[in-house]
Amino acid sequence: MTAQQDFHFPVLLRQTVEYLLTNPDGIYVDGTVGGGGHAYQVLSGLGERGRLIAIDQDPEAIQAAKRRLSLFGEKVSFHLSGFQNLPAILQQQGIEAVDGILLDLGVSSHQLDSPRRGFSYRFRGPLDMRMNPQAQKTAWQVVNTYPEEELVAVFRRYGEEKMAAKIAHRICQQRGKEKIEDTFQLRRIIESVTYTSKPQKILSRIFQAIRIEVNGELEILRPSVEQCINLLKAGGRLCIISYHSLEDRTIKSLFIQYSKGCICPPRLPTCVCGGKKILKLIAKRPILPSEEEKKANRRARSAKLRVAEKTADSK
Repeated sequence: MTAQQDFHFPVLLRQTVEYLLTNPDGIYVDGTVGGGGHAYQVLSGLGERGRLIAIDQDPEAIQAAKRRLSLFGEKVSFHLSGFQNLPAILQQQGIEAVDGILLDLGVSSHQLDSPRRGFSYRFRGPLDMRMNPQAQKTAWQVVNTYPEEELVAVFRRYGEEKMAAKIAHRICQQRGKEKIEDTFQLRRIIESVTYTSKPQKILSRIFQAIRIEVNGELEILRPSVEQCINLLKAGGRLCIISYHSLEDRTIKSLFIQYSKGCICPPRLPTCVCGGKKILKLIAKRPILPSEEEKKANRRARSAKLRVAEKTADSK
């Protein structure tokens, strides 16, 4: 395994790049560049005039991507930021629209496997979970300061966890005695109320919910995807890989909304909403990884790729 793959093994690599690249001399955006796995293949498929704008809010990811993609020289530019800031980044570059945008959502393999980042229940580490290490909110604050009813809401909303109330209540009991400082402390508390020999799924859902809350992942998703749609050229494509059912539902809903055009009730004889068809669904169903990829890369098991293309009549 290469150093780049050690950082993050790219999911649905071949399918994503094949769908994304429509113009070898175009301008593309990787809004979650990670270790540069997808970006490397995109850059390899570009012509002399093609460019890639690589964005990530994690400075470790940017440094890994710079090492991985150094051979492409000025064809790639790097930006330490979240993809929600894409309009400002493009404006700084003097770019009005791009030929394709890729978003690979969620947490990277490197982040999950770094104990000091505190993303995983599998390793002892501080309760951090920040994708951007400069952000203020941490998992420690969520676990130790959120009122019980807010914890229940987070676990239900972002983890879809049936035992949310019991787990939140036990967390509040324990932190009343002493603050919960690391991932293993939190893990033991969750396990103490699950009463199962295989609590991994429950642990995953609770840790995932806390991570989503810390990073505001679902709050920024809808407006960010809408920004991406607006920044595409006619014929440009938006490829989004998600790993969480709530993420996928949001993306599916937006893609359908923007691909419908007129949303007037059928009983009206003529359109009064003025709606235009902004997107064309390239794949009506999500593209899933093969069984071979799932076996080779555990992160691929829940991955879904959705692809849409900007239509020519969107202005």
